[in-house]
Amino acid sequence: MTVNYRSQGEGTLGLHFPLTALGAGAAKGEEAYIERVKDLCLEPQLFSLLEGKVKYLAATPRFKDVIQTFAVPAGETPAGFRIESTLQEDGLLLIDLVRDISYDKNGVKRPTGILYSADSANPYEVAPIAPLLANLTCNPGIVYDLFINNPKANVGNAFHTRDEVMTELGRILGPGCDISVELNNPFEEDFDKILEECETFKSILSEYRLVVKVPHTGPVNPNNVHELLEGDKKLSTRYDQASTADALRGHNLALRLREHGYRINYTLMFEPYQTAMALQAKPYFINSFVRHRAKQSSAIKVLLDCYDRTADRKYLEALRAELLANDYLSSGEADRDLLDVLKLGRDVLRYRNFENPEGADGLDGVRHNLRLLRQTNLPDTRLIICSMEGEYNYPDIDNLMADPAYADMVDRVVITAEPQYLARFTATNQVVSYQRRFMNAANGQK
Repeated sequence: MTVNYRSQGEGTLGLHFPLTALGAGAAKGEEAYIERVKDLCLEPQLFSLLEGKVKYLAATPRFKDVIQTFAVPAGETPAGFRIESTLQEDGLLLIDLVRDISYDKNGVKRPTGILYSADSANPYEVAPIAPLLANLTCNPGIVYDLFINNPKANVGNAFHTRDEVMTELGRILGPGCDISVELNNPFEEDFDKILEECETFKSILSEYRLVVKVPHTGPVNPNNVHELLEGDKKLSTRYDQASTADALRGHNLALRLREHGYRINYTLMFEPYQTAMALQAKPYFINSFVRHRAKQSSAIKVLLDCYDRTADRKYLEALRAELLANDYLSSGEADRDLLDVLKLGRDVLRYRNFENPEGADGLDGVRHNLRLLRQTNLPDTRLIICSMEGEYNYPDIDNLMADPAYADMVDRVVITAEPQYLARFTATNQVVSYQRRFMNAANGQK
């Protein structure tokens, strides 16, 4: 050791203050619960604040209910919960579990602020990715079309009802994963029936995991929803001509369900202008749908570019057909004036910033929603980025999440997609190349 070092060396000593260092024991009958948290460390400042003030430790009724609900092994707290405490006037420190999917078990945060979610109701597909997930989201199309009624997915017709599927998904995902389940019929006029459906979900998943998906409804209402099920399945009312009551049906339903204790995933959010009003419904999740919106923008741009180069009206006619097929126009607007169609197409691209860096990747809505979320008074509300496909959607989102401009918001983001889509971005060509080299080397070892 040279003379410019202390004789005892220059190593540093980490100092920790476990809960037991407060010198307070568990209140009578609370020992098994406090055993689960007694070794958790307090920040030095918090330790100094509590030292000498805490006389006993106890668990809240919710702490005990969580442990019982999920049959948590002794000595642990489950994933999906933040550990909080409250000091009572008599020196009793109450330990609580607060739902927070940012956390793994025993109060340890998940590896990244960004969380991952699966768009699937297929237990066989979810199982391999389950340890990496903080959320699962599904809707009637995912549950019935893609799984229950799909013999290739529902192997041996093992599952017959949505409740059976939800039960199995809950078993696979465990306590740390929220599960968003969409109402079968958001146009049901009897609110008690909607509550009954939610109660069924809660009995299967528990209130700790259940998030109820409520969709924006636009001009669709109980009296015209049949139009989406009959004939050409087109709606006679254009999306922007809804009555006030119809347009706000989803908002009011979300608020009513929240009053009954349900967390809400407010879904079907495509345009940035939907978000500020959606936040008034105090949702747990808001959404940015990416795939179809970006594809439609691209198709509109191609047709407008062709028209600009040729002035051939056939491209405007094709644009009108495109807008009609995707519900920009109502069923009665098949002959909409082509000048109106031209203006509408240009307005769509302009609003979406599709011809500048803000929206060329189709993520202008994500950028907008992150900026807006930054300003809210809803600290637990997260943005789900959803509906993606192809070579570029996920890599573009990944790049956006690495942008320093959004560094303070990454812990408010959930990325959701089909498990197979997420899985494809875990490998590259070089993985194969290197595995060839490694396995051949191992095969020839001496």
